[in-house]
Order: sequence, then structure tokens, then C-alpha cells
Amino acid sequence: MSTFKISKDGFYGEYGGAFIPEMLHHNIKELQENYLQIINSESFQQEFATLLQDYVGRPTPLYFSQNLSEHYQTNIYLKREDLNHTGAHKINNTIGQILLAKQLGKKHIIAETGAGQHGVATATACALANMPCTIFMGEVDIKRQAPNVKKMELLGAKVVTAMSGSKTLKDATNEAIRAWINDPVETHYIIGSVVGPHPYPDMVAQFQSVISKEIKEQLKSKTGKENPDYIIACVGGGSNAIGAFYHFIDNGFTKLIAVEAAGLGLDSGKTAASITLGKKGIIHGSMTYLMQTDDGQIVEPHSISAGLDYPGVGPVHAYLNDTGKAAVTSVTDHEAMKAALFLSKTEGIIPALESAHALAYLEKIKFKPQEIVIINLSGRGDKDMATYQNYLENE
Repeated sequence: MSTFKISKDGFYGEYGGAFIPEMLHHNIKELQENYLQIINSESFQQEFATLLQDYVGRPTPLYFSQNLSEHYQTNIYLKREDLNHTGAHKINNTIGQILLAKQLGKKHIIAETGAGQHGVATATACALANMPCTIFMGEVDIKRQAPNVKKMELLGAKVVTAMSGSKTLKDATNEAIRAWINDPVETHYIIGSVVGPHPYPDMVAQFQSVISKEIKEQLKSKTGKENPDYIIACVGGGSNAIGAFYHFIDNGFTKLIAVEAAGLGLDSGKTAASITLGKKGIIHGSMTYLMQTDDGQIVEPHSISAGLDYPGVGPVHAYLNDTGKAAVTSVTDHEAMKAALFLSKTEGIIPALESAHALAYLEKIKFKPQEIVIINLSGRGDKDMATYQNYLENE
């Protein structure tokens, strides 16, 4: 288990907390008072573990990438979260939260989504639990992630278009929060990342920590070592990254690398590098880094990957950055696309564009031949085929 601590009020150092309007007080307080007791119970953990194994398909493989390893002259493993049911790590969290919602007696689920993977995972969990589901998604993301929209609807979810702001993930989150305020008693909001007011960042991190738990066990089985030299993961809100990092924080050995979306470049004004360029502020109920103007207005983010197109970051990642427990870097749209095409042609694995940001970091450092490098391959690229096709046609 990680040794980093979260305070009783949901703070990682100075980041986190629950900065919420009075109208959300009931919703959040109910979760804060009940989530740990519920998710730490033996019956919950048993049902959760059984569903992860038999329904989601865990454990996901830790795959030694022979071709990448030869190319980069080191030992590269891919944690294959893309092989989960629904095609990404998001299902780990939605299964956990749907079980929590049932324990709390909720009757309806709402969620936000950007890339659509969390929306599909939520719709899937709701179908399994026979619970109605409404997914909020920005108009821009609905257009660029059309296959996932169709999947959500096929699974029985109602998809609501967010038309405000940049019409992407931030705006879908705003709409979901408004809907939750209107029905606090019977509705549970499944947040898809380690963002939002306490207890969401901690709750989502715990559900996703199965990733690093498996990495530890699998690596020891394959190499005799529990701890790799590097773990690299993309960061938007940061759920796949904290899942991959969780059991390696403070081990004094593993270098944790969080890769943000630089978009068109850090100096372009079209970026989503929230830690690199952001300042401390409050977004969606927590204190963290976010991109904002001098007078506190949120700067609209840009990334070629819908799942990284968010102006803030989970408070745990702000804390890990400030304390030096993780290093933050960024790669551009173009670098991520090149990395995605390289993996596709080198290993026969088409990654999600989000995951491609982590892969692109391999070009930015010279590894030693004996080192062990793990990339969290957080999702598969089916949803991004239109973007890939457009890029190739315009090359």
C-alpha cells in the first residue's frame, strides 16, 4: 500500500478538499461519511474482486514488448489496460462506484465523459446493475468520439450534449454537477477521474489501484523484482496514472513519470498541460493546478486526445508534483500521434491517443540497458480511428 496520506478533510498537502455550493452539501457529506466503511467491507471487496475477474477480465497482462525494447535498448513492459472489457481502465472505477451506489440505495446514475471511455464504462456498469443512466458529453467530443456515443446508446444510456464553453470535458462535468444538484437523494454521480470534491479523488484512486497491485505481482513473477525503474502514464485528470503509481509511491526506487498533453506546444495557447502551465485554484470542487488567466478565468484546454482535454488535474497529482514524488513532463499532439503509429506498426497494438502520450516519452530519455520501464497502456485506439485517419490523410 502506498504511504502517502490523505487528510480526513480530503487534502493531499494543500490540494484537494471539498469546495462545494451549499446545494451539494447533502450529496457529498453522504459519500464522505459512508464510502470507506462500504468499500473496505469484506463483502464489498469480494464482490468487487469477483466482477473485476469474471466480468472485466482482470488481471490484465503485463506484456514484455520485445520490439520496443530492442528499439529503445532497454526493457519495456506494457500494462495492457486496453484489454479490459470496454477497452480502457475506466471500468475498474465504474464497477466499484456502481456497487457503492447500490449500497447507498441510489436509483439513477449520472456521469460525464470526454473521450467516451468513461461514458461507455458507466453505461456498461449501469446495464449490469439494471440502473438508468444519463451521460453528459460535450458537443465537440460527441463529434470526434462518435463510436463511443453509439456504444453508450446501445447499452441503454441517455447521452446529453453539453453546449456551453469549449463543449468538451470541463463543460460536460459542469452539466453533470447541475443535474446532481437537482436530484441529490436518488442519484449518484460517477466521476471518471481523480478530480472533484472529496471523497472522489481518494475513492477513484482506490478503485484504480488494482493496476499497480497487479504490476507489482506480475513483475515479480516475470523478473524476480517487485519495483520497476520507471512507470510512465499519461495525465489528464489522472485516474490511470494514479492507478499505475499507487503502490510505488515512496518506495524510494521507482521513478514515476506523468505525461501531460502539450497540445500544439506549451507556448501555443493550445495546450492542456495543467501542472506545467497552471496555477493553484479551485475547479469542480477541489484545490489543484488549473490553467487560468491572471484574473482567475479558466483557459480553454486543447489536446488531440479528448480524454486529456481538461484544464485542471487531480489534486493527488498536484501534490505528487510539488513533493517530487512524481516528475511531470509533456508531449505534443504530433509527438503522441507519431508514438501511436510507431506502436501500431511495431507491436500490432493500436493505442488510445491518451496512452500514446505516455509512449511518446520514450523518445525523450535515454534508458540504461538493464532498466525496467513500464508504460500504462490505459486504453485502445478504436475510438480514435477517425482522428488517426484524418492525420494520415493530411500527412
